[in-house]
Amino acid sequence: MIEIEKNYYDKGLDLVCGIDEVGRGCLFGDVVAAAVIMPKTRIPGVNDSKKLTELRRAELYDKILSSCVAYGIGIMDSVTIDKINIKMATHLAMLLAVQNLRAKDGSKVDPNVLLIDAEHLETDIPQESIVKGDEKVYSIACASIVAKVYRDRLCEKWGKEYPGYEIEKHKGYGTKKHREILLEKGPTPHHRKSFLKNMENWK
Repeated sequence: MIEIEKNYYDKGLDLVCGIDEVGRGCLFGDVVAAAVIMPKTRIPGVNDSKKLTELRRAELYDKILSSCVAYGIGIMDSVTIDKINIKMATHLAMLLAVQNLRAKDGSKVDPNVLLIDAEHLETDIPQESIVKGDEKVYSIACASIVAKVYRDRLCEKWGKEYPGYEIEKHKGYGTKKHREILLEKGPTPHHRKSFLKNMENWK
């Protein structure tokens, strides 16, 4: 991974916040963003959440939350996504995650700079957008793990609320099985109606 954070540490900016989201391309459920400020000492094995097994993500999730300076979660639901579009909803979730940054004692933490995976946010906080940041930048990779595990656990809850839709398995993504279930059972209130406009073409 590239040493983006070190460039800011060398300038005396210690509160470097990585931001990433999960669930942007899903047919079902919320988009979840995580904002994470990590200490300078790195946790071995951190990588883009998509490149880790579910077990490894869970292990790193616990390590990240126990060692981080602060973290915050931002969520935008399917109704909001349908109303304002997924890109805007993702940006709002990211901004909310930053607003929710808290230290272990519950105190609010204001970051010096934001490192964002391929997005630019409407905020006065200095920021840097990095394409494929979850693969390249440590703090963004940490955020990707936190967001992924957090959302996957929401999917387990949603799976119990909507039995038969197998949300806990496909995590809301448009897999072949998910599409087959949707054609058979129809959408739930948590499905993104704006993503289902071409359902008749799935047959």
